[in-house]
Amino acid sequence: MRQDLPATAYAILGLLTFGDELTGYEIKRRADMTLRFYWVSPATSQIYTELRRLADHGLVRADAQPEGGRDGGREVTSYAITDAGQAALRAWMDETPAGFPVLKHPVLLRLLVGHASDPERNRQMLHNYLADLDRALADLGDVRESLRGADRDGEPFRFPALVADWGLDYFAAETRHAQRALASLDDPTA
Repeated sequence: MRQDLPATAYAILGLLTFGDELTGYEIKRRADMTLRFYWVSPATSQIYTELRRLADHGLVRADAQPEGGRDGGREVTSYAITDAGQAALRAWMDETPAGFPVLKHPVLLRLLVGHASDPERNRQMLHNYLADLDRALADLGDVRESLRGADRDGEPFRFPALVADWGLDYFAAETRHAQRALASLDDPTA
């Protein structure tokens, strides 16, 4: 059962597999807490575009309810993955190759042509990146800690915990590489 959907649509389906119905806003928040560490967290407009597409394909169910249960109030739509959505996600997981990741790294791109800039600007870029890495490590560490206890074999958050561990290792390695590059710029003989 192949669906012609972008990876973002499958990411949204995946976010809906944890057993709860979510609004578009809640999906965006969940994406910001998870996807942003290893994929692109989609814009709110992109999430709603994909939700419409998924609903049109019968892969999600959309339930509109008055906000707060009031008559005449603004409607809030929540989304749940359907059996067809589960099957499409499973087919995507089982029948398509993951592919090799493309490294799009703005710091490395700028470092590659660092000779075209002021040496102090390159150092500042690396210092800024190290600060960003510290924040990412702290944020992802909080996410990982929130998964404790639900990360055992057979538990629903086993795989998100594995991804969080991978991300923590990745950010730690990035920190080491950036520190090494900075040390090399500070002492070219090192």
